Amino acid sequence: MQRSTRRGHRSVPHTADVRIEAWAPDRDGCLAEAVAALVETFADTSGARPQGETEFQLPPGDDGDMLVGLLDEVIFRLDTEGTLPLDCDVRTEDGGLRARWRSTSTDAVELVGAVPKAVSLHALRVGPDGAGWSCAVTLDV
Repeated sequence: MQRSTRRGHRSVPHTADVRIEAWAPDRDGCLAEAVAALVETFADTSGARPQGETEFQLPPGDDGDMLVGLLDEVIFRLDTEGTLPLDCDVRTEDGGLRARWRSTSTDAVELVGAVPKAVSLHALRVGPDGAGWSCAVTLDV
């Protein structure tokens, strides 16, 4: 299967912080994969069940703004509510994004890594890459 027909994500080695990469056939899928990659860097959600649903809209901006805004929202809700997404659906709407995810409490998952504190703008990359869309971002831990 060619990469353009699938979605995925991974973390890659990075000194002192965590770097994630995501890819999908389209931008919305790539951004949703970045959310999954962020969560997997610090939590094992395999046994968790949804306890709630979160929906929010991000205002229009460039692709980098959309990626940072989405990941910042995950970190914000983690810090303020103690929740994290189990899955994520992202849709372009009115020039911005509408994101929806089923969430669970951090008490319901096993923490397996350092919890991210912020999204770094250094070496941020998001855009079409010839095989679909890809993005890469560094998370401060």
